[in-house]
Amino acid sequence: MHEIVPGLVHAPGYLSRAEQEELVATLREAVRVAPLFVPRMPRTGKEFSVRMTNCGPLGWVSDQTGGYRYQRHHPETGAPWPAIPALAMRAWADLAAYAEPPEACLVNFYDAAARMGLHQDRDEGDFNAPVVSLSLGDSCLFRIGGTERRAPTRSFKLHSGDAMMLSGPARLAFHGVDRVMGGSSTLLPQGGRLNLTLRRVSGAHAYDSPS
Repeated sequence: MHEIVPGLVHAPGYLSRAEQEELVATLREAVRVAPLFVPRMPRTGKEFSVRMTNCGPLGWVSDQTGGYRYQRHHPETGAPWPAIPALAMRAWADLAAYAEPPEACLVNFYDAAARMGLHQDRDEGDFNAPVVSLSLGDSCLFRIGGTERRAPTRSFKLHSGDAMMLSGPARLAFHGVDRVMGGSSTLLPQGGRLNLTLRRVSGAHAYDSPS
């Protein structure tokens, strides 16, 4: 593991190939229970370029009327979210050094054209808790800045099996995905990238609001 900027810890190759395949199989089962959906921007209703679902007691959703929030059920099926995969929970234990477990595991699927603009993860109630993520499938170019949108940024590649943590001074840093490098991994037969993001939510301002 190494610290790329203060508070951002990168663990290249955290998951072995066998563990990556195991986690993908677990996520396929999770998606059967909680299908991928397309979140929308508040107010405008513009679709995100990623598709997503969640695991855990809470899931992050966004739509035109309710905005960004966490809730206990899938926005389309109304069913509870499936459990957080064991390998993801292990990553939290290994990297986070935080007493409480994660309450949400966002699962974002990027096809070759998907992007994620610079944003802060600030819908949670306790910013002392880190954000831990796992990358599966195609590599991406990840960008990290500062706590102000106009702060200088730097970019680096995330590959399949990598883990990353945002904590301390990087917990509220603006970050995003500039591009996905299609065909850079053989893990997902149809290509694309999966990103799992583990978060502690308690105290979030829109906790369990209706969809």
